[in-house]
Amino acid sequence: MSGIYIHIPFCKQACHYCDFHFSTSLKKKDNLINALEKELELRKGEFKGTTVETIYFGGGTPSLLTIEELQSLINTVYKYYKVSKTPEITLEANPDDLSEQQVLKLSKSPINRLSIGIQSFFEDDLKLMNRAHNAKEARQCIEETVRYFDNVSIDLIYGIPGLSNERWKENIDIALSYGVPHISSYALTVEPRTALESLIKKGLIKNVNDDQAQEQFHLLIERLEAHDFQHYELSNFGKLDYFSKNNSAYWQGKAYIGIGPSAHSFDGDNRSWNVSNNTKYVKSIEKGLLPMETETLSVTDKYNEYVMTGLRTIWGVSLNKVAENFGENFRDYLLLQSQPFINQQLLYIDDEKLLVTKKGKFLSDGIASDLFKINVS
Repeated sequence: MSGIYIHIPFCKQACHYCDFHFSTSLKKKDNLINALEKELELRKGEFKGTTVETIYFGGGTPSLLTIEELQSLINTVYKYYKVSKTPEITLEANPDDLSEQQVLKLSKSPINRLSIGIQSFFEDDLKLMNRAHNAKEARQCIEETVRYFDNVSIDLIYGIPGLSNERWKENIDIALSYGVPHISSYALTVEPRTALESLIKKGLIKNVNDDQAQEQFHLLIERLEAHDFQHYELSNFGKLDYFSKNNSAYWQGKAYIGIGPSAHSFDGDNRSWNVSNNTKYVKSIEKGLLPMETETLSVTDKYNEYVMTGLRTIWGVSLNKVAENFGENFRDYLLLQSQPFINQQLLYIDDEKLLVTKKGKFLSDGIASDLFKINVS
């Protein structure tokens, strides 16, 4: 299985917490789309003999593209790659772009999964984060979307300054009321050089409270699992048969190509990333040159990535796979480093797999970093 990720680097406005690559100017959108199609052509040899199972439009805000532009990009994928008969084709979308007419048009396109950036159903939260949509649009877009799409995911953010546990529960319950089969939820993070960081430093917004974020994370798990959602990855919850195939492939170490400025790619041995500059990206592609940097992963790099991604998922870290792929010394090291966390009931071993307990889930990334090997080839 392979996947293609297409980065659409445009947004109407900048969310205060976002540190992704994007531009709020759409002046060069046509040139950028032409370059995306050209990059798809230039890289067709990378998936020779491989079937593409997922196509994912991320961003930025992919829903800013017209149906015709999205269709053209999809057609380009089909032209140069072997695509599965039933691919998962996901479009990330913002609520203010999803009018009834637009949702209807999307439902008639090859796109079969929508991932909607709701973040919150409350006006105060949306204003604090500088989201482009309002609370009314958040509700209306889901009402329209579930009429035409079966496979719908929504994003929610917890740990927002001023977001009480009661209002967080209400956010979750509103999401559940629409019957969506997938919810992605993230703690609000203060990234360097973002507007959120600046506003906190100036005292205009309270800082994020990690203890409250952890409480809200556990409330989320409790609420969603009670409604038959499976917590299959740290930030993702899905009903049976509605796990994101695209994201699951990332976490399971499968190959993917990232198209567009700042997009990352992985082939099992190498990780590469495109330049994070729209103008430089377009000019390079127009010359037939791929504007990317590449690093070859060492055995230690691969082990560390496997531990990091495995601990985030219900599939865990296979001790047998560690021994087979990296050597018995890595397995022994992993068991040794894990023991203190097992003693604290943050990790456990079941069926030769190392897994995170409910108590340890919120801390899984930090735990994983303590299991890494450093400077070993």
